[in-house]
Amino acid sequence: MGFIRKSFRLFIFFCFLGIMVIPSAASEKVSVTLYYETLCPYCADFIVNRLVKIFQNGLISAVNLRLVPWGNAWFNPDGSFACQHGSDECLLNTIEACTISIYPDVNQHFTFIHCVERFTLAGKHGAWANCFEMTRLGTEPIDCYNSGNGYVIEGSYARETAQLKPPHRFVPWVIVNDKPLQEDYQNFMAYICKAYKGTPPQACGSIRYKTESTEQEKPVPQVCLANQGRNSSH
Repeated sequence: MGFIRKSFRLFIFFCFLGIMVIPSAASEKVSVTLYYETLCPYCADFIVNRLVKIFQNGLISAVNLRLVPWGNAWFNPDGSFACQHGSDECLLNTIEACTISIYPDVNQHFTFIHCVERFTLAGKHGAWANCFEMTRLGTEPIDCYNSGNGYVIEGSYARETAQLKPPHRFVPWVIVNDKPLQEDYQNFMAYICKAYKGTPPQACGSIRYKTESTEQEKPVPQVCLANQGRNSSH
């Protein structure tokens, strides 16, 4: 009799676990990855004026957001980095990569990156170091850059970017659940809402309709083209 009672309790326990697990699987977060470079004005505009909205409207709760600051950079024959917008961009790409590594909480590192990109949009990217104080984060990313660890992180981002299929043609390059949005990247929130499984987040109520006209021609947004500028000196 005791054995039966114990077995029944275990059955109820595992049923309870099943009830708890199923909604979690059904509400799996949507994967969103942004491939970008720090001094591309169109990347900065996307981060500062568009991507930030998922933090403001709560859609971030349904998203696993990854930021990959490499973009259209490349390796020189000696193994050093070269960047589309010069050495300052290589510096900031690496600083932001270090920040992502040291502060893995997306709310923390996005706040810092948003701050840096606001300076870029204002034509004051040289003031980027002020963002540590403005966001109340420590300056460990500078140590990461100076130690060479940032070079390693950027190298991994370079390899990841080079392996994109199809290859990225420009930045910002946005991928939602393995689907590259290409020229329609500005409509990324609608793609998130379409991809989300489970009860849609409240924010989707006001943007769902935008996906109904996906077959209509859309103006091509301004972007920083891949390979552009490799033959110029900085």
